[in-house]
Parts: sequence; structure tokens; C-alpha cells
Amino acid sequence: MKAKLSKSLLPWFIPILVLVGWHFFSKTGIVSTQLVPSPLTVLTSAYNLIISGELFYHMQVSLTRALIGLLIGGGIGFILGISNGLSNLTFQLTDTSLQMIRNIPNLALVPLVILWFGIDEGAKIFLVSIGVMFPVYINTLHGIRNLDAGLIEMGRMYGLKGWDLFKNVLFPGALSSIFVGLRYSLGVMWLTLIIAETIATTRGVGYLAMTAQQFMQSDIIIITIILYALFGKLADMLARWGERKALRWHQSYVR
Repeated sequence: MKAKLSKSLLPWFIPILVLVGWHFFSKTGIVSTQLVPSPLTVLTSAYNLIISGELFYHMQVSLTRALIGLLIGGGIGFILGISNGLSNLTFQLTDTSLQMIRNIPNLALVPLVILWFGIDEGAKIFLVSIGVMFPVYINTLHGIRNLDAGLIEMGRMYGLKGWDLFKNVLFPGALSSIFVGLRYSLGVMWLTLIIAETIATTRGVGYLAMTAQQFMQSDIIIITIILYALFGKLADMLARWGERKALRWHQSYVR
């Protein structure tokens, strides 16, 4: 029991240590509270935002943008990864173009995206979709293309072909790599969302941070940074949980 408890608490050791150090440096005046406000000040500001409902409103907007962008971009990346993994023709036709687009920085796309979509939700969702598409695509493609040929041959020996072969051999074999792409794309999703929410907007956690910057509210900026960190951690935990459930048959995931 003690070993299990210590294992659960160990990942939180460094965040707690940072929090204690932050409080100490603020309390002793080593670090100016105008630059880095104390944890108590940040907590009070967060409480006020929660009571007013403003924090949950902006969180809901950002989470909606992130989720829609993930579904669209991840879905397109998954389909392209599957099709290019199974077909040399589509791979030769599309992969080079996709790799060229992948290496364009998201910031370079912002002016063009504003011309295409304006400053509404479409621009932000498009940027998030582009950001998450490529990690899913590359890892799905890698999972399909690097599957053990012996497994495919064995499936064919058992009479599997077409959809049955894909459902029972190809997809399960590539699932581990697909989840790697999903977890990586979740990190990219939040990074891209931060960029997207710098476009003229009146809603979202990014808007909250930009407004706080204009009024020199460092406590609000720290709250938004913590929110993005918590969003990323929660998304990764959900992805890992899904990975363990989906791959519980895999030897590497047996407890």
C-alpha cells in the first residue's frame, strides 16, 4: 500500500518543490512580486475569475476549439496515414506534398489563414487541425508500413483478406504507433491553440492572457500558463488511459 501511494505521489514531487520554492522566493523578496506574484496572489485571482464565471467561459471556448481541431486534423491524418500505408500509389502521389506542408511553420500560415477565414473560429480551428494532422499521419503511416510481414502472412494463411485482414492484423499491429502520434499531437494541439488565440479574438484562454499582458496583470498570465499545462497533462493522461485499454492484449502493456 505504501509503495503504491509513494509511486502515485512521486510524479508530483517536482511540481510541489517548484511551488514551495516559488512561495519562498516571493515571501523573502528575492524575486519581485511585480514580476512574479506570490502563489497566494495567483490563487486569489483564480478564485475571483472562477466566482465571476469568466475563467470557465474562456476555458470552455478554448477546449471546444482544441477538440474540434483535433477531431478534424486527427481524422484527416489518420485517413491519409492508413491510405498511404496500404497503397504505394497514394503514398507516391501525396507524401512529398504533405511533407512540404508539414515543414511550414504555423506562424507563417497566420496571415494567409486570416485572409481565407477572417478572424472568426474557422481560422483558429484550421490552425489547430493543421498542427495535429501531421503527428497522427506520420505515426499511422509508420505503424502500417513497419508491421511485421510475418503477421500479415499468418493472417493470410488463416484466410483473412481485405477488411478482415485490416481489422484483425494491420490496425491492431499499428495501434501502438498510432497512439504515439496521438499523444504527440495533443501537445502540438495546445501549442498551436496558443498561436491561434493570438489572432484578434474576444474569447478563450489566449485572449485572457493577451488582455492580462496589456494591463500588466502577471498573476492572470501565470494562471493561463498553468491552465495550458493542466490541459496538456489531462489530455496526455486520457490518451495513456485509452492506450492501456486498447492495447491490454499487447505484451508491453501487461501489468
